Amino acid sequence: MIRRAITLICLLLISTSVLAANGPVLTVAKDGSGDFCTVQEAIDAVPDFHKNERVTIIIKEGVYKEKLVIPACKINLSMIGEGNVVLTYDSYAQKTNSLGRETGTSGSASCYIYGPDFYAENITFCNSAGPVGQAVACFVCADRAFFNKCRFLGFQDTLYTYGEYCRQYYKDCYIEGTVDFIFGWSLAIFDNCHIHSLSDGYVTAPSTLKDQEHGYIFYDCRLTASEGVDNVFLSRPWRPYGKTVYIRCELGGHINPEGWNNWGKKSNEKTAYYAEYQSTGEGAAPASRAGFSHQLKSLKKYDMESILAGEDGWNPVRNGNALVKIKR
Repeated sequence: MIRRAITLICLLLISTSVLAANGPVLTVAKDGSGDFCTVQEAIDAVPDFHKNERVTIIIKEGVYKEKLVIPACKINLSMIGEGNVVLTYDSYAQKTNSLGRETGTSGSASCYIYGPDFYAENITFCNSAGPVGQAVACFVCADRAFFNKCRFLGFQDTLYTYGEYCRQYYKDCYIEGTVDFIFGWSLAIFDNCHIHSLSDGYVTAPSTLKDQEHGYIFYDCRLTASEGVDNVFLSRPWRPYGKTVYIRCELGGHINPEGWNNWGKKSNEKTAYYAEYQSTGEGAAPASRAGFSHQLKSLKKYDMESILAGEDGWNPVRNGNALVKIKR
């Protein structure tokens, strides 16, 4: 308690500290050598709506079994792992909660992220419940969220890009799962990521809003699968206007030649937008693709920086985790 109080005082008086130039830093270590022993304690210690600079939580190596929540008031937060850092929990949709009701997909997540301008580096987000149906590893409802060299481990519904109109950027990340393991409403760009299917199923299930120009875009990603997996679709539309595009991606032989699925609804073929540009690998089969999909001739509408910029000019591609100047 004394250590926590001292840390909070330091956060409030950072203007004269050495950390002022780079923002305050908190440390989490399971062995008690840091400011906190649990990640949630460190998150809770971050001042609400701390503006103009990042607060960084350094997480020392270890497996932290916690159901984490980063609320919307914890803005400008960075979490950086040192060594092998795993944030994990084992809830799932059919598990009953404290009221005796099923948890549901949204309630199953190991980590919830609501605070805007969130940055994570070298962290594994895991749901360890196993192949028991929907079990979310990371639930992201934050605008301008940037994940760098992170891992997302689970089975069905691993990564839930939940936030409507939210922008998310995944750089050099690894994501694995079985069915619809990348799904949701957000605009999400996956840059040089490794996408691994653990069983036959569907890589993505976007629920893109009708008035949103882009949903999921994969740039220069590599899609692989476990041994024996040979019937994986690139996407199916969870909602009618789902959008997914693969650009210069290397597709393994596990990708179904049709590539795209209509989720059993013929009407989805008129509303969903699915496309590829210069796919390579055994799974690249443009002549066999579903008739409602597209093979792009150019990338005129797919400049990564322009898509992420929105109205505030956010550019994690060029500026990393630098904050955008926004009046709040």
